[in-house]
Amino acid sequence: MPRFYCPLPLVLGATIDLPEAVAHHVQVIRLAPGDAVTLFNGEGGEYTAILAGVEKRRVSAELKAYAPREAELPYAVTLAQALPEASKMDWIIEKAVELGVSGVVPLAAQRCVVRLSAERAEKKHAHWQGVIVSASEQSGRNRLARLAPLNEFQQWIAQQHLHRRIILSPRADVSLADWARHAAPQAVTLMVGPEGGFSEAEEKLALAHGALALSMGPRILRTETAALAALAALNGAWGGM
Repeated sequence: MPRFYCPLPLVLGATIDLPEAVAHHVQVIRLAPGDAVTLFNGEGGEYTAILAGVEKRRVSAELKAYAPREAELPYAVTLAQALPEASKMDWIIEKAVELGVSGVVPLAAQRCVVRLSAERAEKKHAHWQGVIVSASEQSGRNRLARLAPLNEFQQWIAQQHLHRRIILSPRADVSLADWARHAAPQAVTLMVGPEGGFSEAEEKLALAHGALALSMGPRILRTETAALAALAALNGAWGGM
């Protein structure tokens, strides 16, 4: 059954006009009146709806049933990802959402090749929000991961956080997998550097602000691999797969 994010108040028994983007998608995949779809608005749970009308510029649906189903991890994981080259960020965000991240923080770090102006950062933010929506629809999640605006590394690391921040570093003596096996499931923020990793100065600054340095084992992973491998390692150790 097709799933769509519908950022509207959803009430059982109501007939609603679907947002323009959703209506367009319905028409693209050639759904017809009487077809069933799943709708969710990011507040938890999902609704089975029956398409009541499919017109050129308007699609309506009647909400027939509600299911309080959730697919969230039992612990919150935020991914603080330094900007990689080209379109790698799209892929990282998409797969991170599939693996259950509850938040994404794009970081501008010292070794980032990509530099975004304020205008480009705003456009990228809107684009990445769309990636989160699509990945949530595909993966069966009924809540959207929070997307923070682009943060400069030094300003972000100086902020106070209520849960543990983990900086992935090949220089660390303990691996994330070993640490997770002996630690209780908890809210964490995974910090992943760009191509070339975080600089030594950034790593020292992170440690000075209470971050824990952990490695991904004996092999050096690409930035687009590290975050996903780390999420999979936590899922394996703490559950949630």
